[in-house]
Amino acid sequence: MFKTLLQKTGAALLRAGGIKLNASFEGASHGRRLGQWGTTSAGPNTLLSGSLGTLRTRSREVIRNNPHAASAIESYVANMVGTGIIPRWQIQDDPEIKKQIQTLWNRWVLEADADGQLDFYGLQALIARSTMESGEVLIRFRQRRMADGLCVPLQLQVIEADHLDAFDDTLARNSNPIRMGIEFNKIGQRTAYHLSREHPGEMNIANTGKIRIPASEIIHVYRVLRPGQIRGIPWLSAVLVRLFELDQYEDAELVRKKFAAMITAFVSQPLDEDGDGMGSDEGQDEEGNDLRGIQPGALHYLEPGEEVNLSQPPETGNATLLWVQQQLRDVAAGIGVTYEQMTGDLSSVNYTSIRAGLLEFRRRLEMLQRQLLKFQLCRQVATRWLDTAVLSGAIKIPDYAEKRHEYLNIDWRPPRLQHVEPLKDIQADILENRAGYIPRATKVAERGLDIEDVDKQFKEDHDRAEELNLVFDTDPSQLNRSGALQQGSASVSNDSLPANTDNQAQ
Repeated sequence: MFKTLLQKTGAALLRAGGIKLNASFEGASHGRRLGQWGTTSAGPNTLLSGSLGTLRTRSREVIRNNPHAASAIESYVANMVGTGIIPRWQIQDDPEIKKQIQTLWNRWVLEADADGQLDFYGLQALIARSTMESGEVLIRFRQRRMADGLCVPLQLQVIEADHLDAFDDTLARNSNPIRMGIEFNKIGQRTAYHLSREHPGEMNIANTGKIRIPASEIIHVYRVLRPGQIRGIPWLSAVLVRLFELDQYEDAELVRKKFAAMITAFVSQPLDEDGDGMGSDEGQDEEGNDLRGIQPGALHYLEPGEEVNLSQPPETGNATLLWVQQQLRDVAAGIGVTYEQMTGDLSSVNYTSIRAGLLEFRRRLEMLQRQLLKFQLCRQVATRWLDTAVLSGAIKIPDYAEKRHEYLNIDWRPPRLQHVEPLKDIQADILENRAGYIPRATKVAERGLDIEDVDKQFKEDHDRAEELNLVFDTDPSQLNRSGALQQGSASVSNDSLPANTDNQAQ
């Protein structure tokens, strides 16, 4: 009551002072231009609950049937996941334990899928695609028996978000509120997911009801765009209408071109003495082919007195191409990819422009990799996996309980992104490293490799070449960039130098 009175008093004072409340910002006006603009103040979940199912089905349909939408999603998945985001354990004190963990993980990667169709990195790609297409995806931990023969008795089951009913807003048996299928406790923490046992859209499956799964057994991957948002939004939501209408326009333009390309003759028939037409009225040629439709090369006989008036829309020429390109640029911007990635059209790019576009795209990728795949998915999977491995005896770590946080210190490394201009990019990497801005280990990690593995392989190559008295011009310890012997490499004879070396040691 007091709050309402205070608001009315404040409004009266503002009016007395000559301040127009509704005209402070043009974007907040309700005149003729903006009268139809939505001004709802509903919360993120209220807005989404009634629209999620429709957005999800339309998003899937447009990805199935629109080549540009399908290309954009594939480009995202290929760049964000590629061959997989791989863990590298950062254990400094015990290299042997680190090696054992990494080896066991590499074995489990092949057994991670509960359906047995993909490895863990394939699941990453499936999860990323489902998140973009449907807005969200669920992953369920499936504990297995030791008798199942897995190296670690744990698998992952990927579940489509359709199993989670967006209209399920009730109370659980323990009086906890259920919002959009997710159960929360009294302090707002997720405690359980109420999932349909079978996919609601599958046919010939009996309605087996729902099952309550504790939240500790579920990973819910989605992009959070508003505080308090509990379900994900399909990534194509902002461009669905534009894609649909653009697809219709291109279909109409294709039919118009097809119709214009048909060479069709219309024959007017004179009347005979009785006033009847002289041609056949069956609409068929001598071979019995139907001529009543417009077909290439068809010869159509008209009834006496009939005439044909065809629509002759004006040719649009380059205007159509430019308009479609602009629409596709808007679509690409709404999805978050570059126009060139979505369409494959590289006719108007140069090195500078395509590099600038890719850099912006890759910054977005790094953000999504960290927030979605690394934090929401990979971190939880690795934690549950290592706990299960230790508890099941698959690996022996005596001090795991005391130093668990140290053993879970993992660097998740996405796949290497290809250089636009390899020579220029590598030269820039060398200059940064020589100037002391970036350590070599960081540059190696950017390529999806481990510095310890790389150094070990270099050492093995060097020892093998030294044993066989081999000298390569790629070995900086022996030859400089001009091909001359480095100082301190006198032990290498000139006879062992490459035959094409220009500058021999003096």
